[in-house]
Amino acid sequence: MELGLNGRVAVVTGASRGIGTAILRSLRDEGATVVNLDIRSPGSGRVGDLDLTCDVTSPSEVESAVSEIDDTYGRIDVLVNNAGIMVEAPAESIEMAVWRRVFEVNVEGVLNMCQAVAPIMKRQAWGRIVNAASFAAIVPSVGSSAYAASKAAVVQLSRTLASELGPWGITVNSYAPGMVPTEMNGFEGLAPAMRDAKLDQLAIRRWGTPEEVAQAVTFLASECAGYITGSLLDVSGGKLATQSPSTAYAAPYAGGA
Repeated sequence: MELGLNGRVAVVTGASRGIGTAILRSLRDEGATVVNLDIRSPGSGRVGDLDLTCDVTSPSEVESAVSEIDDTYGRIDVLVNNAGIMVEAPAESIEMAVWRRVFEVNVEGVLNMCQAVAPIMKRQAWGRIVNAASFAAIVPSVGSSAYAASKAAVVQLSRTLASELGPWGITVNSYAPGMVPTEMNGFEGLAPAMRDAKLDQLAIRRWGTPEEVAQAVTFLASECAGYITGSLLDVSGGKLATQSPSTAYAAPYAGGA
């Protein structure tokens, strides 16, 4: 399938590692010129065609970075707001400074980037904005109040922007990665019993990969997704699609028996 990304300019935030790097590479494989915006320097190894250090919570840094990209390439076609942080703490005792920091990065950072690229996409009468939510925005876990609330906010922000930017041919969607081991969630280091309990929640009983999330994001960023906007794409392996997905892996269901 031709995704129509050849020659497009795509910006991915937080792309120096993990899922962000996989998204950047997937977009590049489809022919896009890719730009990595990250608060961390990529170090000695280049990640994107252009790598810029940028704190997405700083409107001035975002404006400067976006202006540099526009000056360099003359356009920005795709924005993937991948950058985010996760904090675990009980809602009754979480420090307000921590709560605010989660929202500052996960919500305000997304808004800052959207506000900066929207005029450029309007000028082009074409654009794709894809924002990182989380399965926590669908079903939160204990101790995830700040993270889950911030990601739910991203979903509703994306839906609002979808209508506000639709007249200019700009689509806005969000995606919800689920069971993908990353440095942030620490799934790979779980004790066997905890790992099995998490995998038992999945219709596809295995960990996902960053590349599988990246492929979904690349589709949403493409010409092929031109009539999809305001949606939340669940990329979780069917987490909690039914009450007990693990039942299908036991007799008499397993292996088609």
